[in-house]
Amino acid sequence: MRVLTIIPTYNELESLPKTLQRLRTAVPASDVLVVDDNSPDGTGTLADGFAAEDPQVHVLHRKGKEGLGAAYIAGFKWGLEAGYDVLVEMDADGSHQPEQLPQLLEAIEQGADLAMGSRWVPGGSVVNWPLYRQAISRVGSTYARLMLGLRIKDVTGGYRAFRRSTLEKLNLDQVDSVGYGFQVDLAWRVAKLGLRIEERPITFVERELGASKMSGNIVVEAMINVTKWGLAARWNTLAGKVKNTNS
Repeated sequence: MRVLTIIPTYNELESLPKTLQRLRTAVPASDVLVVDDNSPDGTGTLADGFAAEDPQVHVLHRKGKEGLGAAYIAGFKWGLEAGYDVLVEMDADGSHQPEQLPQLLEAIEQGADLAMGSRWVPGGSVVNWPLYRQAISRVGSTYARLMLGLRIKDVTGGYRAFRRSTLEKLNLDQVDSVGYGFQVDLAWRVAKLGLRIEERPITFVERELGASKMSGNIVVEAMINVTKWGLAARWNTLAGKVKNTNS
């Protein structure tokens, strides 16, 4: 399989070199696409330097900060056009350990359409996360699972491997959510298609360098979207039952 690991960046000058080094060591067969949103700290220029030295590293420069979801969509489209078989989501800050990527790729090789790194299945864990962050993540995943009827334990997790055919079946142009909402949105879309989703345990490690991009607005946006999606799905189901009864 041709594998492309997509790493969105915005002001990750400190974290990116270590993450790239670990990834190239752990999974040397994987190509890398750094999607930089015009980082003012020079992350994009740094990535260009890595790309000049390593033919398996590529850089996609975007005009500005438009959100995690938009960056991944751009990366997916780039990777699909380039003919990759598996496209991976990975954070630049080291929270997603590159050494655990083979577990996700193994799940894809065994038939999964989407392999998800999970903090909340047996064997999964988090390191250096305060209790309130753990609570937000657990509550967010539980709420999304209940509202959308998903069986996924870690709905908001962002360490994922998509089979090419999975992304081709999604209408990526209709995805406009970001952050937590983006991750929930894609997982729900894959589940609605009846595709095979597998969770593999990972150890999520809080970043050591740089600043987190998580904000209250991202969490609120996700909760609003999940509520909207869940209520719309219930309404459509109810309307369908009424229509069938009347007919």
